[in-house]
Amino acid sequence: MSVLDILKEAAFEVLNRTKLIAGTEEASTKFGKGAGGDISTGIDLVAEQAVLDTLQRHDFKPTILGEECGIIHGDTGYLIMDAIDGTTNAIRGIPFYCCSLAFASEFKLSAVTDAVIMDLGNGDLYTSSKDNGAFMNSRRIEIGRWSGSEMELQNMVLGMNISGVSHEILNNLSSVLSMFKHARHFGANALELCYLARGLIDVYLDVRNKIRITDMAAAYLVVKEAGCKIYSMNGEVLDSDLIPNHTLSFIAVRNEAIYKKITSEVSVFK
Repeated sequence: MSVLDILKEAAFEVLNRTKLIAGTEEASTKFGKGAGGDISTGIDLVAEQAVLDTLQRHDFKPTILGEECGIIHGDTGYLIMDAIDGTTNAIRGIPFYCCSLAFASEFKLSAVTDAVIMDLGNGDLYTSSKDNGAFMNSRRIEIGRWSGSEMELQNMVLGMNISGVSHEILNNLSSVLSMFKHARHFGANALELCYLARGLIDVYLDVRNKIRITDMAAAYLVVKEAGCKIYSMNGEVLDSDLIPNHTLSFIAVRNEAIYKKITSEVSVFK
């Protein structure tokens, strides 16, 4: 069985174990801080155990970098796991949260070779393997060409994570928001990046320097394989070591032309 197949099986196991407890008291029960620094809830731990059980069933022993469990050392490669991305949505029963799983051959974000993101609200499955494209429910997704009118910022849909943002950054972001008529924040970074890969949103921005590798490793590959671009705030193609508590800021866009247009017109990126 391929790495991608194991990740898909693990994501379905998470779906099966969590679908009946989302929005319940069991889901929201708190168990102290996880390795990522956030409070681990019941649904987080159920989901993570589902992934670990699947790996054990297939005797697959990569080094695991988990949101709750931290680092579990293994033999070959790295499994980057956020078994529930969008925990607040999950415990309140808001159907926008996902399971995010990625495998990397080396200790770099750019070395992710396989990725699976399961929309746990509706069962949609996003998958990708390096140099083989991105897929939703086994159908290829990729970004198409744009007309000139679509290239106007006011016509684009902006995704933005502003949870816990500082006053200073929020003030800087006011210039961004004024350029876009349509801004969205749904509460699960990995799944929102999949929406970018599908072309449902055009830009996704997170400048809080809070997003962790476990939150975005899988989506990183999905958006790149769909043809999107993802940059750090200094304008370089985003990359990072796979340090679980290392935090990032980034901007992901449909194409390089959109990135250049945004960075030339919005002061926060200058």
